[in-house]
Amino acid sequence: MRPAPTLELVLVGDRDDAITAHRAIPLALDLASQALDLPLQARWMATDEVGDARALQAVHGVWCVPGSPYRSMDGALRAIRQARESGQPFLGTCGGFQHAVVEYARHVLGWADAEHEETAGAGERRVIHHLACELVEQHERLAPLPGTRLHAVYEGQPFSEGYRCRFGLNPDFVAALTAGPLQAAAQGPAGDVRAVELAGHPFFVAALFQPERQALQGNLPGLVKAWVEAAAVRAAELEARSCC
Repeated sequence: MRPAPTLELVLVGDRDDAITAHRAIPLALDLASQALDLPLQARWMATDEVGDARALQAVHGVWCVPGSPYRSMDGALRAIRQARESGQPFLGTCGGFQHAVVEYARHVLGWADAEHEETAGAGERRVIHHLACELVEQHERLAPLPGTRLHAVYEGQPFSEGYRCRFGLNPDFVAALTAGPLQAAAQGPAGDVRAVELAGHPFFVAALFQPERQALQGNLPGLVKAWVEAAAVRAAELEARSCC
């Protein structure tokens, strides 16, 4: 049996070890690699180094990580668009969730003025807005929605995850944003959408919470494991094509 190909993963974000999630992510990936017995290489790509996203075309998975406002919002959006359009397994957490929503609104729904309130100008459509109750170093009890990947990852059970964010999905736009292939995947206690995923995509999941933080207690985050598994499927498919 041929050994599994080494997974090439890219972490899009402006690395700063003062950010708790950035310290947790390498640990989460190590735990996933060990649990799945899959070799992987994860490299960080700063948002202002994404360029036209050509450097991402050959990788097996893209994770847009926390830490916004990013140095280049356009770079983050180009990376997300590349993963969405190419079928690359995509994971977005916290800021990655927020920018995945903006990217979808702009390039799928055609809302050229879709914005993140953190960087929005006057009159722009703020699909991501300032939360009335900030989720800074908070935990919530969440419910995965039936039929979604998150429902499978969390085995259909309510789950608790941690946050460090002040911005979330604007409820004024939820109905329009989730009327097509983008669907709500998890809700908070008051019914607020805390995760979305893209139907028909091999793996495109974005969560406002930060499951990677579980790795700081030595626990393998199920969502990270699922993303790595999806990346392994893509790697195997690409290798099979190259051999034919």
